[in-house]
Amino acid sequence: MPGLRLAAPACTAWAGAWLAVLSPDIGLDAGVVAGATWRAAVLALVVALRTRRPIAATALVCAAVAALVATSASGALGARSSSPLATAAAEREGIAVVVELTAAPRRLMTMWGPATDGGAATPAAASPSAVDGRGGAAAGIAGPTATGDAPRPRATASLRFEGRLVAVDGRATRAIPVSGVVEAVPAELQLGARLAFTGRATASPGAERAAFDLHADGDVVVEPPPPWLAWSGELRTRFADAASRLDGDGGSLVPGLAIGDTSAVGAELDDDMKASSLSHLTAVSGANCAIITAAAFAVAAAAGLRRGIRVLVALVALAAFVVLVTPESSVVRAAVMAVVVLAALAVGRPGGGVAALALAVVVLLVVDPWYARDYGFALSVCATAGLLLLAAPLSTALARVMPTPLAFVLGVPLAAQLACQPVLVLLDPAIAVYGVPANLLAAPAAPVGTIAGLIGCLLLPVLPSVGFAAMQLAWWPAQWIAVVAHTGASLPGGRLAWLPDAAGAVLLAVCTVLALRLVMGPPLSRRGRVSIASLLVVTVAVTVGLAGGAPFVARATRPAQWDVAACDVGQGDAVLVRSSTSVALIDTGPDAAALTRCLELFGVDRLDLVVLTHWDADHVGGTPAILGRAGTVLHGPLDGDRSSRVLEPLVVSGARAVEVTAGVHGTLGVSSWRVLWPQPEAQPGNDASVVLDLVSPGYRGVFLGDLGEESQDRMLRSATIGDVDLVKVAHHGSSDQSDRLYERLHAAIGLVGVGADNGYGHPTERALDLLELAGTTALRTDEMGSIAVDATAGGFAVWSERAGGVGGRP
Repeated sequence: MPGLRLAAPACTAWAGAWLAVLSPDIGLDAGVVAGATWRAAVLALVVALRTRRPIAATALVCAAVAALVATSASGALGARSSSPLATAAAEREGIAVVVELTAAPRRLMTMWGPATDGGAATPAAASPSAVDGRGGAAAGIAGPTATGDAPRPRATASLRFEGRLVAVDGRATRAIPVSGVVEAVPAELQLGARLAFTGRATASPGAERAAFDLHADGDVVVEPPPPWLAWSGELRTRFADAASRLDGDGGSLVPGLAIGDTSAVGAELDDDMKASSLSHLTAVSGANCAIITAAAFAVAAAAGLRRGIRVLVALVALAAFVVLVTPESSVVRAAVMAVVVLAALAVGRPGGGVAALALAVVVLLVVDPWYARDYGFALSVCATAGLLLLAAPLSTALARVMPTPLAFVLGVPLAAQLACQPVLVLLDPAIAVYGVPANLLAAPAAPVGTIAGLIGCLLLPVLPSVGFAAMQLAWWPAQWIAVVAHTGASLPGGRLAWLPDAAGAVLLAVCTVLALRLVMGPPLSRRGRVSIASLLVVTVAVTVGLAGGAPFVARATRPAQWDVAACDVGQGDAVLVRSSTSVALIDTGPDAAALTRCLELFGVDRLDLVVLTHWDADHVGGTPAILGRAGTVLHGPLDGDRSSRVLEPLVVSGARAVEVTAGVHGTLGVSSWRVLWPQPEAQPGNDASVVLDLVSPGYRGVFLGDLGEESQDRMLRSATIGDVDLVKVAHHGSSDQSDRLYERLHAAIGLVGVGADNGYGHPTERALDLLELAGTTALRTDEMGSIAVDATAGGFAVWSERAGGVGGRP
């Protein structure tokens, strides 16, 4: 197959791009890597000219595309190192920048500005009007009163953006990708908008797409996008507002199915969609692009236009759709593949899907080598390859043992699932057992919801009633998908543990190949079938045994005595503190299942004290795991619906919620604690994190939440803080840290709750250097798993789930 021959250059381009962008992080020069690949290409050319063999020609193409992606990466990395931001980041100086957004921003949290009218921000039951000294059974509390009624505040938002740098200190500069967080009105930050602000820059590792992470120090001036892009933001906002009038989970899923907008999808539904392998339905990809191009092509054909004009109409419709849904990696891959197919149609030489996919991969990796490390791009490519290569033969094989229609219905989702699963285990080391049945049940509803929702989106500006009627039609399939997701996630045994990281992905790929060989390809002898089946069974059994047995081994080896435990909950914080027979939990991490595993690991059934430092999902998303277990819950300033959604279930399940500020103090077992931050009247957010200073008979520890550098310095000036033995490092080891605070604390160990490959570059080099200078050994959950420390006469005894470089660099 000619298309399959193009797979080798695509894979080579992928491997070359991966190595090229990673080269600065592993001590290689990107220019040297590019030069080596060009020399290999020249050698391949000589061999191809002399031998004139097909394999030599293929090797030449592979070497050429590797050289192209390496050269592209080298040029981009050179632009990063020569950017004015590199100097500003190294010297930690403020700098004025202008950034053009290249994607719709992601909402991180909601802040609240001046009051607009009266009303309670959260139910009185969730925010007592006074704090007395009685607390829970093991958690006495005393301090200033906390008011339960407050004017209803005005909501703004903290948004993480991705964009390209266009100016520095008023001068145009070479465009490089950047990211950051700003506070702004969400509707103003749309694709193509420009942000102007003064802030600080932090260099990211070479493997990260964004060269620098920007932190605004003051106000942000927003310039609207140009007219050819502005329409998309207005349409997305109008669509989201209309969808908010639809009830239940179906209403939050309609924008996701139609245009990939998942901002309204709650944490519970999002978790259940992932657990049921249905989250791909809200990721705009090939199916959506195919619907758009096919519809535009059909309309042009019905109008009697010739083939070249039909192709042009389809291309314009595709471009408009990409702008509407914003150019995410899966969307760009699907769009480029569609362009390849349409170009082939335009010249009268339609090509195969595999060839189009391979060419799209090569083109995109040359344009942007960082796609090689993008999970969304990888999943999109794998799913498409699975459908193109596996769906038909797998369905034919299944038809031998079941009715043909059922075999072809089952073969499509099974092919996509098998192709994507090795990548998925890199994100979550588990296999969704009910993923294929869930996709079978959801598959008929997805295109109906997508098409009806998209029609509603497009009609809203011109025919609002008709558009909303189409959205109501889309609600039914969306609600059905939500029901399937919730049901699949609630069934027992839905998650089969698997080995994590690259080893788990490789083993799963091997198992997939073995299983497919049993049901596909030329007939095997009896001995061959037995051999392959035996190898498959042994591989799966050993892998599942190792993965499933790891928690039992961890529980068996876990020390009986521990004082503080940092839970491995991914990119988030969850820290257990034990004093005598009493236990406190500081934050819950982003995932209830991960927190549950940690509580089981350390044998914790009851929490006398829970501290929710602030309302970001990576700190409170795991709250469902502690319903019915929590006694007293301390929290900072309320944040409207965000805080209510967290506190109300806790209060209903029997917890007592108390809003605290600096000065509140209490006890936990034989230990005492006091709140160092926030100050009264603080606005919710990272810089209003509840900071706890805990004094135990064997050690003293400070837990910093996500407090930033400026607030750390303010806290240092306002509170009496001396040497401590342990510090929970702020904000997962971001660069936004105060060296003065860590020098003052002079802790022996620093706990860093951070997820592997988190995309933020956490923990940053600056944070690790700062800890090293302060004499603090960094203990990281991404390297060590869950960590337990026990205060001893000579310091701390440290235990971890897996081997990790204690205090080492990644």
